[in-house]
Formats: sequence, C-alpha cells, structure tokens
Amino acid sequence: AELGARCLRPPARVAVAKLSSSGAMAQQLPIRFQEVANLVSLGINQQYVSFNSLTMESDKYICIREEVNGQVQVVIIDMSNPTDIQRRPISADSAIMNPVSKVIALKAQNYLQIFNLEMKSKMKSIQMPEPVVFWKWVSPSTVALVTGSAVFHWAMDGQSEPKKMFDRHASLNDTQIINYKASSSEKWCVLIGIKSEPGTNRIIGAMQLFSVEKNVSQPIEGHAAAFTDFMCEGATSPSTLFTFAVKGAQGSKLHVIEVAPGARGAGAPPFQKKQADIYFPPEAANDFPVAMRVSKKHGVIFLVTKFGYCHVHDIESGAMIYMNRISSETIFVTADHEATGGMIGVNRKGQVLSVSLEEQTVVPYIVHQLKNFQLGLRLATRAGLPGAENLIGQQFEQLLSQGDYKGAAKIASESPAGALRTAATIQRFQQAPAVPGQPSPILTYFGCLLEKGKLNQLETLELAKPVLQQGKKDLLQKWLQEDKLECSEQLGDVVKPVDMNMALSIYLKSSAQTKVIQCFMETGQYDKIPLYCEKVGFSGNSAELVESLVRVNPQGACEVAQKLASNPNGAPLDLNAVTDIFMRYNCLQQATSFLLEALKNNKPEEGPLQTRLLEMNLMAGQPGVVDAIFANDMFSHFDKARIAGLCEKAGLPQRALENYTEIADIKRCITRTDLLNPEWLVKYFGTLSVDDALECLHHLMRTNMRANLQVIVQIAREYSEQLTAEKPTALIELFETYKSFEGLFYYLGAVAMNTEDPLVHFKYIEAATKVGNYQEVERITREDNHYDPVQVKDFLKEARLPDQRPLINVCDRFDMVDELTQYLYNNNMIKYIELYVTKVNPMKTPNVAGALLDVDCGEDFVRSLILSVRGMCPAEALVEACEHRNRLKLLQPWLEARVNEGVQEPAVHNALMKIYVDMNNKPEEHLTTNIYYDSKVVGEYCEKRDPHLAFIVYKRGLCDQELIELTNKHGLFKQQARYLVERQDLELWETVLTNENEFKRELVDQVVQTALPETKSADVVSTTVKAFITADLPNELIELLDKIVLHGATDEFKNNKNLQNLLLLTAIKADKGRVMDYISRLNNFDAPDIANIAVGSELYEEALVIFKKYDYKREAAKVLIEYIASIERALEFADKVDDPEVWSMLGKAQLSNAMVKEAIASFTIAFESCALPSIDHTSGSSTLSANSSARSMEAMYSISTLAASRL
Repeated sequence: AELGARCLRPPARVAVAKLSSSGAMAQQLPIRFQEVANLVSLGINQQYVSFNSLTMESDKYICIREEVNGQVQVVIIDMSNPTDIQRRPISADSAIMNPVSKVIALKAQNYLQIFNLEMKSKMKSIQMPEPVVFWKWVSPSTVALVTGSAVFHWAMDGQSEPKKMFDRHASLNDTQIINYKASSSEKWCVLIGIKSEPGTNRIIGAMQLFSVEKNVSQPIEGHAAAFTDFMCEGATSPSTLFTFAVKGAQGSKLHVIEVAPGARGAGAPPFQKKQADIYFPPEAANDFPVAMRVSKKHGVIFLVTKFGYCHVHDIESGAMIYMNRISSETIFVTADHEATGGMIGVNRKGQVLSVSLEEQTVVPYIVHQLKNFQLGLRLATRAGLPGAENLIGQQFEQLLSQGDYKGAAKIASESPAGALRTAATIQRFQQAPAVPGQPSPILTYFGCLLEKGKLNQLETLELAKPVLQQGKKDLLQKWLQEDKLECSEQLGDVVKPVDMNMALSIYLKSSAQTKVIQCFMETGQYDKIPLYCEKVGFSGNSAELVESLVRVNPQGACEVAQKLASNPNGAPLDLNAVTDIFMRYNCLQQATSFLLEALKNNKPEEGPLQTRLLEMNLMAGQPGVVDAIFANDMFSHFDKARIAGLCEKAGLPQRALENYTEIADIKRCITRTDLLNPEWLVKYFGTLSVDDALECLHHLMRTNMRANLQVIVQIAREYSEQLTAEKPTALIELFETYKSFEGLFYYLGAVAMNTEDPLVHFKYIEAATKVGNYQEVERITREDNHYDPVQVKDFLKEARLPDQRPLINVCDRFDMVDELTQYLYNNNMIKYIELYVTKVNPMKTPNVAGALLDVDCGEDFVRSLILSVRGMCPAEALVEACEHRNRLKLLQPWLEARVNEGVQEPAVHNALMKIYVDMNNKPEEHLTTNIYYDSKVVGEYCEKRDPHLAFIVYKRGLCDQELIELTNKHGLFKQQARYLVERQDLELWETVLTNENEFKRELVDQVVQTALPETKSADVVSTTVKAFITADLPNELIELLDKIVLHGATDEFKNNKNLQNLLLLTAIKADKGRVMDYISRLNNFDAPDIANIAVGSELYEEALVIFKKYDYKREAAKVLIEYIASIERALEFADKVDDPEVWSMLGKAQLSNAMVKEAIASFTIAFESCALPSIDHTSGSSTLSANSSARSMEAMYSISTLAASRL
C-alpha cells in the first residue's frame, strides 16, 4: 500500500501491511527510510537550519553558521557521533567541511581560506576579485567557486590560485544557483540555477552543461542533475552518465544520457538515451525537482522535490521503482549515504533523513508489485540483490535444456551473490552434450565467466586442468596477469610440474609460504628467501628452514634467520637453537651476524645470549668482532666480569677496563697504555671515583712515568676540578711526589688560567723554572695577576736565574723596585739595572736612583744611568728622590739637557733653580727670567737660604700669602709695601690692613713714606686710596693723602681736585684740627660742596673761610648769620663786600633780632629802588640745615672717593 501524500515520520524500518489470510505474501516497501538525527534536538537554532546557513558536503559532517548571543559560531557535527558537537568562534559568512577529512573552507565576503582543523594550521587563502555566490567541494581536493560571471576550481594542495573553468551562460542570469556538480574525472560539469517565471508561479530550472575537454557549454532546461560512473551491458569499463530532471510547460521528464562512453566488447550495443515521466500528484501541481543523487551501489536515481517527495528510478532503463512523500518540509541539502548506498538529506525542521533501497524487498516488490520481471532480474543480477533466485534458476534450466549454453552461462555468471556459480553448475556444463561446430559447453561457460570478471577458486582449478592438458599455459599466464583467476596452493601444485616460475607466482599470490620458499630454493634464488620471510611474516618451522638452508647456503640461511627473528608478526624463533645450528656447521661468522641482528634491541632477558656471542668470538680468536660490538655500544646485559677477563687475555685492555669494576683489576689492566687509545683513556678516568682515579694515576706514575706522563697530564688537565675538589693540592702533590716537574709544568699550564689560587700560580712558576722554560717564567710573571709577589720574588732571588727579567717583572709590577735594585747591585748585575730603567720601566728610574744612592753607589754611575733614560723618566719623582738624599746637584746635567730640549715641566725647572741658588750661579737672573718653575716650591726653598731671593720668587709668581708671611717674618715692610701698591689687589689690601695684622703700622708707614710717593701711576694711587678707605683708616688715609697732595713730587697728584676733596673730607671726618690748614694750602677742590659739608660738621669758621676764599658772598653771609650767629661780623662782611643780596640777608637777620632800625638801614642799602619786604620770621630757602649739610658731606665724600678711584 502507498504511504499516501500525508507526511509521516516513520521509524527505522517502515511497518508493512499484511495481505489477507489466504496465504498471499505480505506486501513490503522497496525503500528504507529513517531519521538519522534531529538538529534542533541537538541544540541547533531552527532559524539557522536553512540553505544559506547549513552545508553538508558528505554524510560525514554537517556544518552550520549560527549566531549565539551576538557571537557568530561555526558548528561542526560529526555524523558518526552526532552528539559530539564542536563550536568554534569563527566570523565567516559561510563554511563547508571537506567530504572526507577534518578540513574546513571559510568564506568572509570575497576572502576565502582553507584550514586543517587537526593540524590547527591554515593551508591556503585567496582574495577573489568578485563575490562568490555559491561554492562547494566537488572532490576531496577541489573546491568549486561560482561567481556572478564564471566558475572556478580551487585545488586544496599546493599554492595555485583558483582556475577558471568556464563563463556562466546567459540563460543562468537572474537565477539562484542551488547546486554545482562534476563527474568523478572532473571532465564534465553542470551548474544548476532556478528562478521564478514572470506572471506565473512556475519555477524555471536552468542548467549549464560544460565539457572540459571540448571547452564547450550547453544550456539545458532542468531543475536537478547528477553524474555517475556506470558499467553498461557489454562494456569493459564504466561510462559517465548524465541524468537530469526537468518540469517544464510540456511536462515533467527524467533524462539519462551517456556523455563519456566506456570501452565495449565487440558487438556490444551503445547505451541508448533514456527518458521517463516524473509523476506529480494533483495536490502537488506546483512541485518541482530540487535535488538528485545516484546510488553507485545499486544503480538507481533518488530524486527529491520541493514538497518533500522522493522518486526512485532505475538508471539503466529510467523506469520508476517507487515514489512517496518523505518530508513535509523542503529537503534543501542532500549527500550520498555511503553506509546504505542511498541518500541523506536535511529539511527545514532540522531532521536528518536517509533513504535507501531495502535490499531484501526491492526485487520482490518490482517483480510482484510492479510486474516488471525484466527490471527485477536486471537489478538483482547487476546489484547482487536477493529475491529473484527462482526466476534465475528457472531461466537457467530453460536455456540449458534448449541448448543455449551461452545464455545459460550468462545467467549463471550474473546470478546474485554467485548463487549458480557452484560445482554442480560446472558439472552440468561438463556433462552437457557438445553442439557440432561450437565450443564445448564447459569452455563456453568459463569464457562467459572470464568476460564477466574473476573466477573463484573452484572455477579456476577446473579451468586450469584442461588448459594445461592442451598445452596452453600461455593462455593461463594471460589470465593470471589479467587477474581473471583466483590463485591458491592447489592451483600452484597443478601448475608446478609444467612451469615452476608460474607456480611460484601463484604460490606468492595465495600466500603459500612454505611452497614459495621451496620454489626459491629449487630455483636457486636464495637471496629472495630472507626478503620474502620478512615481508610475509613466515609462520612455519623456522629452525628446520634455517638448517635446510645452512647446508647449501650459509649466508642465505643467516639472512633468513635474521628476517625471521626481526619479524614481529612471525612465529617465535628459538635463538639458542638457531645459534646451535650455525655453530654445528662451523658458521661462526653467520652465527655472529644472526645474533647481532636478533639481539639489536638489547633487552635484559637476552643477557646470556649476549655473553655467548662475545664469548664465542673471543675464544675463537676474533677480538676485532668483539671490539666492533663494544665500539657500537650494542650490548649492556652480558656477564661483564667474564667478558672483561676474556678481553684482557685477548689483548683488548680497553674493553676489559670498560667492564671491570674492581680497582685491583683496573690497576692491573690500566698499565697497558701501549694498547690503549689516549683519548679513550682520558674519557675512562671520568667514569672513576675521585679516590680510584688518583690511585690509578699514582700507579701509572710508579710503573712507567716516562711513557705514561703525557696521558697522565691530559687526565689531570681534564678532571682537575673534580680531582681537586676535596684536596686542592692533590694533583700537585702527585707530580711532586715523583719529582715530575715537567708533568707539573704541563698540568698547571692548563689549569692556571682557570683559577685564582696563588699557590697554583706559584707552583706553575716554580715548575717552569725547574724545567728551564725561562721564557714562560718571564711571560707568566709579566702577565699573571694571581700569584703571591713576595713568595715569587723570594723564590726567584734564591733560584738565581741566568735571566733576571722574571724577577724584574715581579718587582716592577708589585712596587718592590728598591729591593730589586739593591739585589741586582749587590750581585753585580749592573746590566739588568740599565735594562730595567731603559727598556722595561723608565718611570721607575727615581726609585732605582734612590736605591742606588742608598747603597752608596757612585754618583757617576747614577748620573750616567739617569742620562741614559733621558726624558722617559718622571722628573718630579726623580728630583724628590735626589733631593731627599741631598744629591740634587748630580741631576744638573740631566736637568739642563731637559731644558735644552724645551721641556716646560715645572719639576725640572724647580730643581734647576734650586741648584743655581745653592751654587750662587746668577740666581737673581735665573729666578727672574725663568717662567716655568713653580714659585711656591722654589720660594719656600729660597726662604731658608736668602729671603731676598725668596721675595723675588714670590713676587714673580704672585704668591701673595707666602710673600706677606716672608716680609713680615724678615721685616721687609718696604718691599711688602711696594708689592702691595704695585699688586693693586683690593682683597689682598684687605688682608694686610686688618686690625689682626700686627705689622699693619709698619706697612702703612712704608706705604706712606716710600711705596706710594715713588709711584707715578694714577691707577696705583687710586687702588691704594680705595683700599685705605675700605679698611676704614681715616688717619692713615690723611697721612697718605697729605704725603701725596702736599708733599708729592708730581704736580699731577698735587693739583688733583679729587685727591684734594678727599683729603679735606677725610680731615673733616677724622682730624678737624687740620681742616683750616688744608683749606688755606689747597686751591683745587669743590668749594661749595666742601663748605656745606664743613657746615654739617659744625666747622663754621672753616666753611666761612672757604666761601670767602672762593667769593661765595651770599653763602658766607649765611654762615655768619645762621650758624655763627654774629650780626656784628655779618655787618662787617656786608660792608666789606657791599653786595645787595648780602645786605638783604643781613636786614632779615636784624629784623628777626628786633634790630629794626639797623634792618631798615640794611634793606635801604640793598634795595634802594624797592619797597620794604614783608616781615618773615622764618629762615629763607637759602638757609642750610644741619641735616642737609650732613647729607651733603656724605654725598661729597662718596663722590670724592669715587673720583679718587678713577683718578
């Protein structure tokens, strides 16, 4: 019964409806339909179960692009375990999984990438120039890319870019691309699109079929299509069939076309184009095909429609087998289902559905329900399906009885599951009567079987016997090469008497191991036996095989045994038994080779065999083999004590030492240094404990020190750190115990560079001295920084080397020059003293000279030694050394030579000046003209000898403090005064004019009496005056100015206004009794200002004299009236000068004193032509106040001081 148009969700096996109880066979469905998984139940949002978000390139993986909480994820479902869902945060527009491997292709706009998920690496990427509207994997290694204008194939491997296959046809414009497929050879491609027909609800399908070889496209109307490889009847190779479905205005059709024919036998007809109607129920009038899959297993077409119907058609005839609705929702993606040979798809509800033929019922369904016996028979024979056995048997019997042996043979060869290919069928053909003029029935049967394919074992044996009897072994060989016969041991036995090589080939193919080895032995191909045993994993009696081979080919037996022993899949091999076999036949070399291969894994349980292998070679006089085994470090589980003893006896001391553990054995064996490799021996000592190593070294030194010294030194060098860890002097004591200074020298020469131990460095120097390597002693004393200089010095002095340069190096570097010089001088090694100061270190010449002088060496030698050094000697130190010993004079030639060379070093000139002073050799001239000596140094030297010379030196060097102290000490105040005046240094004046200077009075006297009067420089006078003013010495300043201005020798200073002003001001301030005298004697000063200052100092008479002297009538009258307050004297002065202004001032004063009559007289005289003035009891503006006079004095004093300083 039909399932109906309604949607069902059937279980794994659809239930069948039973017929009536009349015994009729129950009706069963020809398809198997089941739900494999439900994506929604697995947690996939149904919104993303769509054509744009879900892809399924094969039945292995489903890939969904899903957005969860605003994050885009790619969900990968492995259909072998649907509950194992992988979610990856990948921002991609689309993702497609590779059909067979965990490789994913991602697309983000125009950028495409391919990733290997297992390797976690990017394989390829490409930026497409235009958007990709559709893409899919067309093979495990190729991705098809469809753009708006063309189709590209992009290979996954390599670095190639997408290859353009063809341009899109105009008929696919404005279509939605829903699929793209390629044949298995990728020589044929088809692009499929759909679009809505304007004005109707019909969906138009448009396809573009493209031939890669011909580079030609053909537009076809169609909705779904597929390619498949199909073995057509009579063909010897598959053809490429193209099938497509279309629902057009004229109806719905299914087409099957052969686009690439396969090879065919002679007379075989070509494949004819097939066409069949596609039935759509009335309620699905608008339905149309959307997907198509071809089952390679059964040779049927699965066609899926928009409304969820599934149509099943035979691909060879196009006939429909079954049609039903399997989903109420559109199945938008499909793939081949390899497990069932059917189809798998996903609908919009998230159901993953599979549809396939029900192999047990499909043939009965076709035969009984569809009444299509031919289709049922053809499907059963082609796909090997049950259900047509009775029909095939009936047809076979009918044809056989009619004498149609060829037809009967064909039916038997094509019988499902080889039901008729039995011994009974062969017997029927053998017993069938022959037809004249035709081949025998049995040969006809075998010929049909050979055309169909490969014969089974029984058929092969029955065919081979008559063929070989007829002498046609070439024909049998041809069938073997074409793989038409099934090889077996029995077939090989049949062929072996006729052709050994052919039999060997059959034995090889049938895995008859023993028979193969026998053939190799019988044909002399011994070299192939081990290779074969290794390849197939020989499982027979290995010992017997080896023994049978060793008699005729020992080497071949060895190789076979090796292969058998190393084959993990073969039978266990008794290694001892095989070894016994080889040794029984005196095959030591082969036994050794066999055991080396068999024991190569060095397992602990193989220890006895390892011992046996080594032992039998050592006892057989083959120590080289054992040495090679040890050299390759092959074994480690043998009896070491036993083998070590045998190695020692066999002349292999190295191998014996490697295995001995007792120190007595080691010491006995280690003395064979003539047979030991020195490099190995050095490494061997690294395996010993510290105590054992030292004991062995002592043993080597005792037994044959001369022969063993070199290797002992190498060992000591290599392991010095380890052997001296507990006792640093262990190795040094080793060499010293046996008085081997040569060994000590070479040992310490290597380790001294890596240690700072003074003892090690001293011992190295000592050893080098003992062996007479004075050049090394000289080098180490010159370059080394870690020896004890005192210890080395004492040793070298006692050693009395013929070359004293090592001692010179030590003493020079560590500042023991005095001791060195005395040692060399006392031992009459004068040349080494000269060598030292001229070649080694001229800078130490002062030390050498001092030391020589200390030991009373003759001055002539010291002088000549110094002269030989010339300018390389430090002058200051040399002068100090000689001066300290009161031998400065001996340097005179050397010093004069340096001066002649243009040396300006102060120390040279200092010493020379000292010598000239001591010799009284024109000292003043030299001290005055020499500009390079240090005045302080020479001045201090001269102080003790001649203060006057010291003064010259200090004055020359401007040594102010020293000069002041010198002149004070020796009472040279006149010289001090002259120096200070000439020096013109106010700061220096300040230091000597302070009250703390007990010699200030003497100095001032000399300045006033001698120094300043002698000068003719205005700057000198100005500085001196300023210094006295700054020191606040008015009385002294008065004396100074009085001396200059009143008693000076030059008119410049006598008539200097500023000096006269300063003298008057100073007298007004400090000694008022002298003011009147100075006013009378001085004639060039600022009278008004000085007078006003005198008024401020209450020196009214002095001020009056000044005003009168310089005819300042009004000011003089003012002094008389306001300060002296003498009207009588004012009247006398007015009468004398007869000045109207003075009379007016007098009148005012008289009026103020109530002398009206006298005032009127005065005003009358002053203003004979004017009216009387108004009475004003206040002082006029011309009156000088005391305060203003005081301020005037201060201002005038400052001005005069400044003027004096600028004189």
